[in-house]
This record gives sequence, structure tokens and C-alpha cells, in this order.
Amino acid sequence: MSQLPRLIAILTLLKSKRLLTASELAKKFEVSIRTIYRDIRKLEEAGVPVTTIEGRGYSLMEGYSVAPVQFTEKQANALITAQHLINQTKDTSFIEDFNEALIKIKSVFRTSIQKKSELLQSKIHIFNPTYENISSNALSEVQLAITNFNFIEINYCKVNETNVSFRKIEPYAMYSSQHKWILIAWCHLRQDYRAFRIDRIQHFKILQEKFEDRKFNLQAYFQSCSYNKSKT
Repeated sequence: MSQLPRLIAILTLLKSKRLLTASELAKKFEVSIRTIYRDIRKLEEAGVPVTTIEGRGYSLMEGYSVAPVQFTEKQANALITAQHLINQTKDTSFIEDFNEALIKIKSVFRTSIQKKSELLQSKIHIFNPTYENISSNALSEVQLAITNFNFIEINYCKVNETNVSFRKIEPYAMYSSQHKWILIAWCHLRQDYRAFRIDRIQHFKILQEKFEDRKFNLQAYFQSCSYNKSKT
């Protein structure tokens, strides 16, 4: 069993009000006690209030419950499929945030749907032989900067170039193309909107400084790009 299904199973057991020891969990899932320690830490990082009772085991904090949301099997399958697609983004921050959210979501699945979702998890694979294997770790932070109107400072390297340029930008929108996330931002160096591949950002800093909304419209931007291409 991979880590994510095991985390969901541990959370399900804890939700049943049982007191569980690391040894019991290790034996049940056929892993080491050290692995269980890492699993519990992962649940805590995802915001699950796991209480450690010295010498007795683990339990959930009194009063903790997950919202009673019911998912159909097709909805559960959509989430599993989305997870595979998101893993193709190669952005560590975004993948981690999604997987932690999915742990919480899957904890409310009915047992029958949970088992089927785990089965489907092992039966989906996405092939992309032309995929450029460049990873990033900025997507989640960039999304926050977009919604909170924070300036970003970046060191950026264009494709097929070695020079790195420093930019101060106002992030406005993003889109995905060929499994790559593209950020549209107002560039203070160029004094215009520019597109930045997030996996080409070598270093970034989210500033506390806020920018004034320029009322950027993504659809109008795409129409403008299409119009300029038709003229060339």
C-alpha cells in the first residue's frame, strides 16, 4: 500500500475513536514503526489534530470531525484522476498541497468508495514521452500572491538561454499548457504584460508590498495574442 491510501486508512481508524499504538499500525500495514511515525507527522502537517498519549498510543483530538460531505463513486474517481493529472505539473508545492487536501477529502469517503478509489489509483497511468522533466516549487505561493495582490521578485531564465534576469512583477493569472504552468504578470522591467513559465523561475520572493489591480482580463489577453499573431 502506498503512503496516501495508508494515511487515509490510519485517519479512518482514528476516527472510529480507537486508541492505536505505532506497533499496532505497523503490524496492520506491514511497515516499520519509523514509517508510522512519519505517517502520523504527515497527518499533523495536513492539519489533522492527532493526539499522542504517552505510553498508550494515538487518538484524534476530542470534538474533531470531518464535514459530513457525501461523494458519489464518479466524483471520487474524478478526484483520483485529477491527482494523476496534477502530479504531471512537476511543481512540488502544488502536489503536496493537493495531496494533503485529498487526505482530508478521502477521509469522508464511504468505505466501499474508499476501496474502489484505491483500486482505481493503481489502474491509472499517464504517459507523456515528450515531457520536459523540469520541476518547480513555486506554484502554491504564486497562487497566494495572485489572490492577495502581492508583488513578486523573481530570477528568470528563458528557454534555450543561459542568462538569468531579475524581474519585479505583478502576478495576475495563470494557465496550463503541455503540462507546464504559465504565469501572466505585469513586468516592471518591460513595462508590459509578460508570460513566465513557472518551472523556469530559479528563485522567487513574495513581497509584503501590494500592487494596485490593473483589472487584467485573461480572455482579452488571449484575444490580443491571437490578433497579434494573425498580423505577422
